[in-house]
Amino acid sequence: MNPTVRYRPSRSRYELVADDDTRVGLLDYREEAGVVTMWHTEVDPGHGGQGYGGILVKGALDDVRARGLKVRPTCPFVVRYIERHPEQSDLLAP
Repeated sequence: MNPTVRYRPSRSRYELVADDDTRVGLLDYREEAGVVTMWHTEVDPGHGGQGYGGILVKGALDDVRARGLKVRPTCPFVVRYIERHPEQSDLLAP
């Protein structure tokens, strides 16, 4: 499977989708005043433990960076991802 991260602003969500367009995971957020608060991440249990959560978070952070925004992670998974990838820490909102 070659999953793709899709930005769904109408749903305040990023989605990780498989080649057949099946949703594998999601990351819910709120955006306000240039800050994206990432508050919930989940991966379908049948796809857990395969690194898809990291692919999803990286894709979301790449989009935040491309849009010139900052991030406030309140989801523990996103917090741990940024701790493990300190090159992303410049995205953290004060």
